[in-house]
Amino acid sequence: MKIFCSREDEHYDYHQEIARSSYADMLHDKDRVFKPMADAAVKIVEENGFSDKIKVINKHSTAVTVGPEGDMPCRANILVTELFDTELIGEGALPSYEHAHRHLVEENCEAVPHRATVYAQLVESRRMWSWNKLFPIRVQTSLGEQIIVPPVDLERCPGAPSVCDIQLNQVSPAEFTVLSDVLPMFSVDFSKQVSSSAACHSRQFEPLASGRAQVVLSWWDIEMDPEGKIKCTMAPFWAHSDPEEMQWRDHWMQCVYFLPQEEPVVQGSACCLVAHHDDYCIWYSLQRTSPENNERVREMRPVCDCQAHLLWNRPRFGEINDQNRTDRYVQALKTVLKPDSVCLCVSDGSLMSMLAHHLGAEQVFTIESSAASHKLMRKIFKANHLEDKISIIEKRPESLTNEDLKGRKVSLLLGEPFFTTSLLPWHNLYFWYVRTTVDQHLGPGAVVMPQAASLHAVVVEFTDLWRIRSPCRDCEGFDMHIMDDMIKHALDFRESREAEPHPLWEYPCRSLSEPWQILAFDFQQLVPLQPLRAEGTVELQRPGQSHAAVLWMEYHLTPECMLSTGLLEPVDPEGGCCWNPHCKQAVYFFSPAPDPRVPLGGPQMVNYVVEFHPDTGDIAMEFRLEDT
Repeated sequence: MKIFCSREDEHYDYHQEIARSSYADMLHDKDRVFKPMADAAVKIVEENGFSDKIKVINKHSTAVTVGPEGDMPCRANILVTELFDTELIGEGALPSYEHAHRHLVEENCEAVPHRATVYAQLVESRRMWSWNKLFPIRVQTSLGEQIIVPPVDLERCPGAPSVCDIQLNQVSPAEFTVLSDVLPMFSVDFSKQVSSSAACHSRQFEPLASGRAQVVLSWWDIEMDPEGKIKCTMAPFWAHSDPEEMQWRDHWMQCVYFLPQEEPVVQGSACCLVAHHDDYCIWYSLQRTSPENNERVREMRPVCDCQAHLLWNRPRFGEINDQNRTDRYVQALKTVLKPDSVCLCVSDGSLMSMLAHHLGAEQVFTIESSAASHKLMRKIFKANHLEDKISIIEKRPESLTNEDLKGRKVSLLLGEPFFTTSLLPWHNLYFWYVRTTVDQHLGPGAVVMPQAASLHAVVVEFTDLWRIRSPCRDCEGFDMHIMDDMIKHALDFRESREAEPHPLWEYPCRSLSEPWQILAFDFQQLVPLQPLRAEGTVELQRPGQSHAAVLWMEYHLTPECMLSTGLLEPVDPEGGCCWNPHCKQAVYFFSPAPDPRVPLGGPQMVNYVVEFHPDTGDIAMEFRLEDT
């Protein structure tokens, strides 16, 4: 299956990058200091009458030269920058500041922003911890309960080195227990020489409650002036000084860090939280005494050594740990498995083969195409004493032979389906192509699970996500129509009108239409030679700004059992939506973006054309918003 079509236009990446860059979101952020793209900056400076006062240097700052023949005639006495990401230092702020102070600015210069402070709060959270560790998984069988346990090295692994950045305001306070006050961990004064060398900063605290320390929630604020009168904070609502006036942002969010291991803490018994950083990353550890007296301080950034964090991302960990989801698969498997079933499992790093074994399949094979997934699954099987019970086939499905299956015909082809290369919901239709490829190995009357899939959509109004596509027009008195026009041109490019993935549990929205099914895919049959096409009109049922169509897949494991990657419950009367928290949904923004300043008109409808191309495995679509 060729999930991504060949791109013939040499400017494709340019258009797509601009269209999906969220630059407008940054400019709508009234607290933010920003540096527009250089090619638009020159025109904007000229349009606003500052060509004689502002010189745009189209270089990385470390390549800027100073002197009579250089880019700057002399060192600057004011340093204005925006080099930050959600983690503060992840885009190279520290080495860039370090270089600027050494080569580009005067000693004791003024800096805007002047200072940044990183804050942390220790919590216990089963939900967030499930994004980092594999929990025991319970399987109810006719012989009693079986428990799938994680390998020891997976339990001991410190996890992935990258930060988990999310819209923390969308995590309910009921889903974590606060174990510490908000702790200021360290500050950086940008007006003085900055060091990018590795360092650690500790803060002693007394736990507010007894519990298991698992997760560090972290964010930062910046003070624009030396007195700290002008401040921009990323604090979540419970730590914000004025929650009613919070600025929504998608370019800067909050960080979730996982401790290397969960640690018990006792209310009132002093501990030390340690923030470590190198030039690009931050990580945390919990110590019983100050770091200088403790040999356990982790000076190197955490690196996964168990394979699981390389194969499964955070949402995938959460998905595998979802016991309710596992129970649905168990329920479906019980209706199709027989004592003589020969089962072939096809999904990347999936535990489905273990479910099939525990539920009584006679023989179980699982295809693991990558060396990483093969190694991880072998490790998990061994930890559960199943290394001799489940056969791992390390090859691509199209290379499968009768010898790989030990001369047996498959009676149950099983998939979640899940594949690590999938970005959009329908990319997991790769399972259909696998089913077609291995058809010769299926016995008479073989069952395929899931038996079918369907593509669904709903028209929504976003609370905030619309801002990433909204024109900027004016920013602090500067006319920004040139950048707006550039983005609009990029959006008019065909490839930029494709849907893009977003985890909608982080981005509240309300439904303006009823959900509807667009296409159906029958996995009992082979992939068709001709495209599947659907077109129609959907009338909106609720008033509001129509921002986008949201699409997702539903998998019909059996006629009675369905799993959704999108809406988990019917839309409520006001249009409230409950989204699958483990999956990204596909968002197709309407073009042009609705203008929130324009009063709502009369009833609207959406015309759509959606076509599945079996030669590429991709889905082309167009949604148009029109007045009725």
